[in-house]
Amino acid sequence: MSELSAAKDAGPAVPEGTVLWKLGQHDGSAAEFAAAGSNGAKGVFSIASSTVKAAELQTIPSGLHGETNPELRITYKLDKIPVNGVLFRVSILDAYKSVPQMSVFSNRQLSGIIQIAGVDGTDSKYDFRKTYELYIPKEQLISGTNELTLRAARGIYSSAAEDKYNWWTWDDLSLEALKTPVKEPIHGSYTLTGTMVNNKQFYFDKGAVTHLPYIMKWLGIAYSGNIMRTSCASDVGRSCENMGDYYEVLKDYNMQAVALYLYTGDIKLKEDGSLPDDAEKKLTDYFEQYSPYFQYYEVDNEPGLFNRSKAVNLAIADWLNKKGKTIAPHLQTVAPGWAYWPGYSEDSCGNQKGTVKQCGDPDGWERDPEQRNELEEVTDLTNGHSYGESYIFSNGGSFTENLKTFGGAVDGLSKKMLTTEFGTSDTHVDAYQYGASERTAAVFDRIMRGHIGYADMFVQHAAFFKNFSLFKYGFNLEEHDPGATEIYYTKEGEDSRVSIMRRLDLAYATHGTPLSYQITNKDDLADKLVYVRAVDTSTLEPLAGSGATSNKLLVNFVNFEETEQTVKVKVTMPEKTVYEGERFGSGDTYDEARSYISGRNALPVLEFTETLAPGEAVQYILQPSSEVADVAPQGFKAAAVKGLSMHLSWLEAPGASYEVLRADGPSGDLKVIATGVQSTEYTDRKLQEGTLYTYAVRVSGSGVMSEKTQITATELVPLDRTGWKVTSNVNTAASKPESAIDGDRRTRWDTGKHQASGEYFQIDLGAVHAVEAIDLDYTLSSYDYPRGYTVQVSDDAKSWRQVASGKGKLEMTKIAFSPVKTRYIRILQTGSGGNYWSIQELQVYSRE
Repeated sequence: MSELSAAKDAGPAVPEGTVLWKLGQHDGSAAEFAAAGSNGAKGVFSIASSTVKAAELQTIPSGLHGETNPELRITYKLDKIPVNGVLFRVSILDAYKSVPQMSVFSNRQLSGIIQIAGVDGTDSKYDFRKTYELYIPKEQLISGTNELTLRAARGIYSSAAEDKYNWWTWDDLSLEALKTPVKEPIHGSYTLTGTMVNNKQFYFDKGAVTHLPYIMKWLGIAYSGNIMRTSCASDVGRSCENMGDYYEVLKDYNMQAVALYLYTGDIKLKEDGSLPDDAEKKLTDYFEQYSPYFQYYEVDNEPGLFNRSKAVNLAIADWLNKKGKTIAPHLQTVAPGWAYWPGYSEDSCGNQKGTVKQCGDPDGWERDPEQRNELEEVTDLTNGHSYGESYIFSNGGSFTENLKTFGGAVDGLSKKMLTTEFGTSDTHVDAYQYGASERTAAVFDRIMRGHIGYADMFVQHAAFFKNFSLFKYGFNLEEHDPGATEIYYTKEGEDSRVSIMRRLDLAYATHGTPLSYQITNKDDLADKLVYVRAVDTSTLEPLAGSGATSNKLLVNFVNFEETEQTVKVKVTMPEKTVYEGERFGSGDTYDEARSYISGRNALPVLEFTETLAPGEAVQYILQPSSEVADVAPQGFKAAAVKGLSMHLSWLEAPGASYEVLRADGPSGDLKVIATGVQSTEYTDRKLQEGTLYTYAVRVSGSGVMSEKTQITATELVPLDRTGWKVTSNVNTAASKPESAIDGDRRTRWDTGKHQASGEYFQIDLGAVHAVEAIDLDYTLSSYDYPRGYTVQVSDDAKSWRQVASGKGKLEMTKIAFSPVKTRYIRILQTGSGGNYWSIQELQVYSRE
């Protein structure tokens, strides 16, 4: 163990300090302390000088234990308050696998909660040791006798049953007066985190780009240099369609990216073991387009599960090191996203092709630490996917397997770790012995806390992804209002993954220079797990490659208690001026959780009062009003809705409210018809049938408007498709009739063969409606129009009568007919041609 090296610390270097006191020797042993829980171990220790005698150390416990000795109070004297604050260090030798938490209080104010990674309780024969550091600001210190309290804290959902598992052993503890200001309010470990925002599981398209800033701000990861996964696939159409725009948004919000251009299964190496020309070209093209925007590149994704070749992975790593880093000198490479799949005899794996059944080539190589190490030796960062409690599984856990690969850890892993997938599926629950009241919530909380304890960077599986999702999914993001994005609840009545991730992001992954603050209701919050983190992101170093920076001030409040808490704080802002920006708090949708704040006058102190529900986290994103540029709302849309009304919607722009403008006709003067609109939508009512209207929207008080849109008022509007049943007489396994009404133009129903007379598409509206028009949209397959058609209606799906006929047109066919009341509609194809007949989206119109 003593021969192992530790990875270079992530984040800015901690400034030098003067040792105020130190307990124990940093020698890999706790022998100088009393056994935890023994009669000799005291709960209070007073330090008279920086040098503590060996006999005195024998009264200090060798660690804390939730059942036997859950707290240690250390008193010490300060002649004067260190102007730059102090740094608390604790080196952990061993801990239980439950991810115990050490809450640290300075004079009864919470300084932070250290998440401790440990392997006791697993079958790992390798140790994990790590030194955790915690910044304590000068505002939490006093001249004279100070008290530092260390306490074993339960998980937020756990009961007293967890206490016997909440324990750790330490090597040494110390406190230093910092000589210069810190650049980061370090909270145990420096961690970066994020997620992945894609559409329909694979697409980095317009919908993903539009939703990206909403998700990052809501989760509390924007502006702090956190990290997102960008893994578009070469064999999925349009998966990289808007990749450039996606990367630009990441840059705008000061976010890093770990890229994966996924196609390793298609590569057949040359005889000399090098990449074939087409693979080199794909990589080169991707790097030349996007490498200035990403900082990390992942070699592969779960090679065992997807039956990947170790030789191909090594060839990609070799290309990255030689040519990739030539194109992008800032690049750091990441080992494959290890899932530690065993041999095929033990697990069927997935994506098997051909007669040979195996989990990677050679079969099961991903499970073998020796073979994994071949990739580890040629990459800059390690990896490891984990879900639920799998990080501590003895055979296949991301934490324990990395300890096997590196032979243990003397002070954190010997290599920086970027976990490109962590999270939970809907089936995961917390281990029963911890007594969690909300087991599906607790398991997500525990796995994220585990990563804070042992990893440097970790990315949640995906924001929209069946079974693993943070937010509700199952629709096309391109047709979705990002402000209506809604939290996905894994289990009714339990906390959500979003709430948990926000709480931990705001406490551990908000980065920048700390702003001075003072809690003004200290007595109310004495010994309470309520955390404040206020930072200036403008001091962060520009990101490698993209050069991204930030100018936001982030003020966070986190309640780790199981009861409601009110916190009152005075934060010293960088300058005397008026601030404005956004506040994110509780709410099941983005629009509910987010509000715009303006007119906050700092002199330079700003006062905040927040009443936080159990487990709630609140973040303010602020900047001087003088720096907030007028930005026109984007994505302005208008659609006719019931009641001769027009529904207007747009994407948010900086500002507290909006003004809606309208002109009658195409060239009339725009006049304000609504002011103080708080949301990003508005319905204009009581319009005139057949009149053309021109609309625009702007932020209140700004001089810039959205693009104008023109639309004619009509009572003829699309029917709600909820509850429709669609069928066809064309038997094709390649597409489904439901694909024509799923809101996604990239999915479609089609005949699967050259169109022929007699094929039909049938709709059961679920009830009788008065209808008079149909749209058949096949824009992305423009030659798949029906060569001829008739429209038939029926009351019982048995007797049919014709209401329209005609020939289809390129890209879209619009069919109008006299109003008819019906429940069933059949579109019969009457021609023939060399193309499929396809429908990407179908709408039926009514005046109801």
